[in-house]
Amino acid sequence: MRLALLPALIMLAFTPLAQAQAPAPAAPTPAAAADKPLAVVNGKEIPALYGDLVKREMAQGQPDSPQLDARVRESLINLELLSRAALDKGLDKEPHLAAALDIRRKDQLAKAYLEDYVKAHPVTDAEIQAMYDKAKTEPMEPEYQAHHILVKTEAEAKKLIAELGSKKAKFEDLAKKYSQDPGSAKNGGALGWSDRRAFVPEFSDALAGLKKGEFTKTPVKTQFGYHIIRLDDTRTSKLPPLDAVRGEIVKQLQQQRIRDAITAARTDAKIE
Repeated sequence: MRLALLPALIMLAFTPLAQAQAPAPAAPTPAAAADKPLAVVNGKEIPALYGDLVKREMAQGQPDSPQLDARVRESLINLELLSRAALDKGLDKEPHLAAALDIRRKDQLAKAYLEDYVKAHPVTDAEIQAMYDKAKTEPMEPEYQAHHILVKTEAEAKKLIAELGSKKAKFEDLAKKYSQDPGSAKNGGALGWSDRRAFVPEFSDALAGLKKGEFTKTPVKTQFGYHIIRLDDTRTSKLPPLDAVRGEIVKQLQQQRIRDAITAARTDAKIE
């Protein structure tokens, strides 16, 4: 289970206190490392396991190294000293902090329980096949190939529509010159093949109402601005082979496992 650590823990490794410490001792043998604490601070041992957990957060893709080990060790030493100081001042009794600590603990426990539940109820090949077979019986969403021009105002959109209607300019040229969509403007407004779920409802409805080769004669307003949309072609999408979607099916079934676990936990609960 991955433990999400406070950003402050990472920063502690860069404090002057950490920089002033002596280099970390040479790494012990694997057998000894499992038993030997990472450090002892005022008689309190910091288990080596803590170092393993923190290193995952600090590494961020970096290779293992003595320098990384030293940063991990010093951050945990600082964390032990400062958290002890906070306890001595009674800060753990402050209501908001106490609540935050309790929620954090419960969050980690809940994640651990759900991961354990999914592991104890693995997805079977039969379930994967059954979900795939069900998908094959359902109608496939058509896919659309389209171009669009996005501008800020309705007046701008109407002006471009008039130019397109009089055939004074090509759609692609106007998109390159005026469209505010950085993802498609450089390609003449091309959006590639997508089904309607890839677009916001207003855009999707306008696109579905067009015939092949048509463009919208009135601006289509969305949260992004005003669009002129041209439908280039449609096709019936095909269900990919099972091997290509197996991973996605497994994720969906695991999500169902999580919903099952939550439902089971709530079934006998007394909630007022």
